[in-house]
Amino acid sequence: MDFPGGIKMAKEAKTNAMRILERQKIPYQVLTYECGEFIDGIHVADLTGTPRDQSYKTLIMEGKSRAYYVFVVPIEKEVDRKAAAKAVGEKSVDMVHVKEIQKVTGYVRGGCSPLGMKKQYVTVFDESVRNFEEIYVSGGRIGVSLKVPVEGLLKTTRGVVADVTAG
Repeated sequence: MDFPGGIKMAKEAKTNAMRILERQKIPYQVLTYECGEFIDGIHVADLTGTPRDQSYKTLIMEGKSRAYYVFVVPIEKEVDRKAAAKAVGEKSVDMVHVKEIQKVTGYVRGGCSPLGMKKQYVTVFDESVRNFEEIYVSGGRIGVSLKVPVEGLLKTTRGVVADVTAG
């Protein structure tokens, strides 16, 4: 089935994120796009024709305690590090270096989904997710996005909602 913007319903191998959603019986829609390497979430939304305000990126941060945290925020916003640290009970948090993302999550930059990481990390969704029934997140591979119900994402990731963005 084709969608506007050249999106196709994927008939390819499932990602960990898709398998987890299926095990939890959470409906989702797969959107694929052509991309040879990392592109940011704004370009992904434009390629797939998805609303930017409903499209979220997954960021990995490390606290002063050396614990890792997952933050799911709108693609056009940045994490407010003080608010993020407060949300997870840390003194401070910093972005994990790009070279560390795969080691920590099992995913590559640009294909990092909040679902199906190597370990279950504390996952915080920006409070803006409450504005939507469904949001778009990475499907766990570059070239794959998923449209997933917010409540299903929160349940599956054991996510919490907090105001963690700047601006």
